[in-house]
Amino acid sequence: MQCLGAEHLDSAERIPTQRQWRPQIYRKCTDTAWLFLFFLFWTGLAFIMGYSVAAGATGRLLFGYDSFGNVCGKKNSPIEGAPLSGQDMTQKKHVFFMNSCNLEVKDVRLSSTVLCVSSCPEEQLDTLEEVQLFANTSGSFLCVYNLNSFNYTQIPNADLLCPRLPVPPSKSFPLFNRCIPQTPECYSLFASVLINDADSLHRILSGIMSGRDTVLGLCILAFALSLAMMFTFRFITTLLVHIFIALIVLGLLFVCGVLWWLYYDYTDDLSIELDTERENMKCLLGFAIVSTVITAVLLILIYVLRKRIKLTVELLQVTNKAISSSPFLLLQPLWTFAILIFFWVLWVAVLLSLGTAGAAQVIEGGQVEYKPLSGIRYMWWYHLIGLIWTSEFILACQQMTVAGTVVTCYFNRNKSDPPDRPILSSLSILFCYHQGTVVKGSFLITAVRIPRAVLMYVYNTLKEKQDGALSRCVSQCCCCCFWCLDKGLHHLNQNAYTTTAINGTDFCTSAKDALKLLSKNSSHFTSVNCFGDFIIFLGKVLVVCFTVFGGLMAFNYHRVLQVWAIPLLLVAFFAYLVAHSFLSVFETVLDALFLCFAVDLETNDGSSEKPYFMDQEFLDFVKRINKLNTRAQRNKNSLTSEEGTELRPL
Repeated sequence: MQCLGAEHLDSAERIPTQRQWRPQIYRKCTDTAWLFLFFLFWTGLAFIMGYSVAAGATGRLLFGYDSFGNVCGKKNSPIEGAPLSGQDMTQKKHVFFMNSCNLEVKDVRLSSTVLCVSSCPEEQLDTLEEVQLFANTSGSFLCVYNLNSFNYTQIPNADLLCPRLPVPPSKSFPLFNRCIPQTPECYSLFASVLINDADSLHRILSGIMSGRDTVLGLCILAFALSLAMMFTFRFITTLLVHIFIALIVLGLLFVCGVLWWLYYDYTDDLSIELDTERENMKCLLGFAIVSTVITAVLLILIYVLRKRIKLTVELLQVTNKAISSSPFLLLQPLWTFAILIFFWVLWVAVLLSLGTAGAAQVIEGGQVEYKPLSGIRYMWWYHLIGLIWTSEFILACQQMTVAGTVVTCYFNRNKSDPPDRPILSSLSILFCYHQGTVVKGSFLITAVRIPRAVLMYVYNTLKEKQDGALSRCVSQCCCCCFWCLDKGLHHLNQNAYTTTAINGTDFCTSAKDALKLLSKNSSHFTSVNCFGDFIIFLGKVLVVCFTVFGGLMAFNYHRVLQVWAIPLLLVAFFAYLVAHSFLSVFETVLDALFLCFAVDLETNDGSSEKPYFMDQEFLDFVKRINKLNTRAQRNKNSLTSEEGTELRPL
């Protein structure tokens, strides 16, 4: 008996004790090894930045240079073997392409001769006499340096040393001083060749250049609609939700109908032989099919979840009450967006500086080209990983800040006296204790994004070769799997960040605890929470619908002049991105509240010794949900017992 008792005690000791939830009681630095790893990684990025400044020609990047190695706007040193190098270009600050409308890339360099000029021709020049007159009146010489303006019309081979006629009107691009053609077709060809993707980018830039005012107006419309949706969710009521869902249904049906009507209108149009018409018709057919599928799926979901509208409104009102304790949470996306823009501009500047890092080499005709240095390609890949990891780190800091603010306000006993400056408190806790956790979570997203990007590159390469159907199918399936894994990791990271803000544990421990707790308490109001996220998603869809409808009406009036289907798709993507930036705060607060509620149920029982942290309004809301769930479970059990009675033999 004593042996049995000892074995029982030993087995009890071996059973791991369940971790206790300690809301904001204990705090320590978490995942410090990952923070040190991130510091080492950024040391490498800093080295690449310094190398790009030292080895890269920032002056060539900012001010531009001609085909003979002269940097525009500066006094240059001569290059051996290049007779036209080493000239004083202090008065010639603009970069002019002699064949801007017919640029070609041969052996990774432009076929057109590039010159430094004092001003860009703002009017079209059709003859050499006009080019000569422009040089005499403005002092801007558009032909090769060793050709005097008097000889523009005298020597027989002057057309080989002067720009190809007609010379399109151009204006200097701000900051970089490049003479950019102003005609839409010429502009699109010019830009697409410079970026080295003439097939796809030509169509996009042609449409954007032709309707740039319309595109800008649609972007402003998307921004205004996103602000309106944010204030709608901020002061939401049941009536507003019904109006909102009605607008969603009408908007989806209307946009879908307009797309099919435009497609059939294009098929009956006599001008369908034009290339722009055929391109627009193909894109319209794709838009119409995709919008029909999306409309059908969303309408089915709205019909299935319609009975949860009242509870969802109450849940969103509870969410707004949490936001009202720190209203500056709504401005958090603006700060994050500003930091991301700054980082992206810095990243692009370093990338371009790396692209200009090279040694001067004289080629035929006395022209100069710069060969890239060895090892630059490896730096590009390292730089790309830095882009993804750092961007995800910045977004994760926003999620952690919002979650920490919600946790601070939720686990406050005195609801009449909210904590002072909860956002600053959450930021200080993040930077003092939990940067390593955010680094680890963002690295997991990066580890999924990079293989997905590689697989997409492989898929596009196989698609261009028109062979390897099985390989394309496998790569596409892998891309879908990585996409699903990416979405699941985003949700897991959000719960892990909230648990870290509550318990002060590391990433893996927080993720495991959150998963166990949510699976244990998933029966309370998971469906209402999901429908709340669905309503927020419908808000994004509404912004996209009205923006796309405005774009359809605006672009359709110039259908022959431009390929507008691809710019419209870009505008729709921008509208969704802006709407997501503004409305993502509500999603983060909603998910954080759900986890705080589960922790509250786990650690307290509502007695006088262990009262709940939730306020009375939230408690009443939870009781109503439990009552509905209990009633639904009772009805289900009664149906089961009735079926059992019928089948039981007498």
